[in-house]
Amino acid sequence: MTFTFSHWFRFWSVLVLIGTVAVGATAKEKYSPVVQTGIERLLEDPEQLSGKRVGLITNQTGVTKDLVHDVDALLAKNVRLVAVYGPEHGIRGTEQAGLATGSFKDPKTGLPFYNLYGKKPKEIAPLFRDVDVVLYDIQDVGSRFYTYIATMAYGMKAAAIAQKPFIVLDRPNPIGGEKVEGPVLDSRFQSFVGLYPIPVRHGMTVGELAGWIQHEYLEKEYGKKTRVSVIRMSGWKRGMSYAETGLPWVPPSPNMPTVDTAEVYPGNGLFEGTNLSEGRGTTRPFEWIGAPYIDSWELVQRLNRLKLPGVAFREAYFQPAFSKHAGKNIGGVHFYVTDREAYEPVRTALSVIAEVKKLYPRQFSWRQDHWIDKLVGTDEVRKALDLGTPVSEIAAQWEANLRVFEKQREPYLLYGTE
Repeated sequence: MTFTFSHWFRFWSVLVLIGTVAVGATAKEKYSPVVQTGIERLLEDPEQLSGKRVGLITNQTGVTKDLVHDVDALLAKNVRLVAVYGPEHGIRGTEQAGLATGSFKDPKTGLPFYNLYGKKPKEIAPLFRDVDVVLYDIQDVGSRFYTYIATMAYGMKAAAIAQKPFIVLDRPNPIGGEKVEGPVLDSRFQSFVGLYPIPVRHGMTVGELAGWIQHEYLEKEYGKKTRVSVIRMSGWKRGMSYAETGLPWVPPSPNMPTVDTAEVYPGNGLFEGTNLSEGRGTTRPFEWIGAPYIDSWELVQRLNRLKLPGVAFREAYFQPAFSKHAGKNIGGVHFYVTDREAYEPVRTALSVIAEVKKLYPRQFSWRQDHWIDKLVGTDEVRKALDLGTPVSEIAAQWEANLRVFEKQREPYLLYGTE
């Protein structure tokens, strides 16, 4: 038989089709979740909510592996969902930092949506009056000053006041559960960006934090009224990167677009306490840092000379659309995490601040309200940097408290490394 062009074309088409199917199968296997979140496990057994009026604290990150929102998934299982509550940035995650939408009726489901941000536990408790159980399902990012864990703690307190059970649907810590870094919060600097004595990078899931908060604090304050439980994940290991979970990433807030953002956030969130732009109003929030007075090439040379572990720097020039230095041309640096295991975000950010202070002592300034102290959890870091103390010495000062914290958290860890 003689092969004509038509025969060869058909043969080639079959090969392409086989290759496409194979690639599709590989892609499906690669991105198929190996971690089952708390909401997925609850949906397998929704009978535990049978006959109960359910309130749900969530936002846009409360989704299944198939990106179905918790509200829709629970209603599809005939769960009697009667109210939905949202944190900072709103239930749909549309608001910028420090903001949240007001309460409203959801046009899709007719459910009441309530804003919790800015409310104290005593103000939240009445919102739980008509529910029998409160669920919590929000993706955290692993940094103490990200306010969703404070919202969870306030929700737990409000549930204790209202004498309602509180169930945390656990999710991965996207920057891992092994490493801890930064100062442990000094109680003198307690605020909504730091309620409890945990380090800047705490290495815990929200479920683990909930257990720790309940037993170490809430039970002493509310006694037997605290009924907190956690629906654990399956398949999550402490050393996992978020990519290894296979789960889809939904931006938890407007300036947390990617997992790369979460990786640098424990350190670069500290730039909020300075007159440097932390990249808000750009396409790379928290990955781009700069100010109008910075000569980018000069700073990058100094930083790369430090050979900080797991990170490299590139000259970056940008113009924020809003927030600090809006509409101005800015010189700065782009952070590239080259080794997430070696990278130390807090120490790296403090090293950048130290170099900026050396290069531009007259231009650099802290925010006048010393917001940096609340973010770091102490005023000792700011004072040490102002004295010119090497960052290595500053970091050495928090190590002893980190070891104490690691021992304190051990009883509340729900997941292992293997």
